[in-house]
Amino acid sequence: MQNNIRLAGFSGSLRKGSFNTMLLNSLQELLPADVSLEIISITEIPLYNGDLDTPDAAERPQTVVAFRNSIEKADGLIIVSPEYNYSIPGVLKNTIDWASRGKDSPLLGKTVALMGASTGMWGTVRMHLAFQPVFLTLGMKQVKPEIMVSKAKDKFDGSGKLIDEFTKDLIKKQLSALKEVLLKQKDNK
Repeated sequence: MQNNIRLAGFSGSLRKGSFNTMLLNSLQELLPADVSLEIISITEIPLYNGDLDTPDAAERPQTVVAFRNSIEKADGLIIVSPEYNYSIPGVLKNTIDWASRGKDSPLLGKTVALMGASTGMWGTVRMHLAFQPVFLTLGMKQVKPEIMVSKAKDKFDGSGKLIDEFTKDLIKKQLSALKEVLLKQKDNK
């Protein structure tokens, strides 16, 4: 059977060995049936420059055009991010700015699953809170449950594979909720 739901996902961390990138990569094994996930790298996204941010694709940097196109083609998004200084990491906020600007923004009204991993006890609770005004402004719909992985170093094996069953079960619930919302949206079109 062909995949019915197309997701695009990206990590808000550029670090090698990032727990958040490991978490994103782990999603491939946890996806519900008939759901595919394209993992998008944000490593080559330049600093935001409003002078280059026009609907004319010739002005936007090619990496930004490709990123925006991947989001546009996706039915829904998955954002996996660490928390920096009680908020969204700058590199991720920069990427969101490139995709959020203009009437042609592919983020407008998108349904999103948000998750994050941290080595601390609080997971990524403040990053989750910092995203709320962004989602509100863009009319994005966030699915629950939120995933805030604490003590991440204990949740992955040496090869970067997610081994914590509780976390896996929670992620499966979130991805199922995302699929359900997206299927309803497709039915209403």
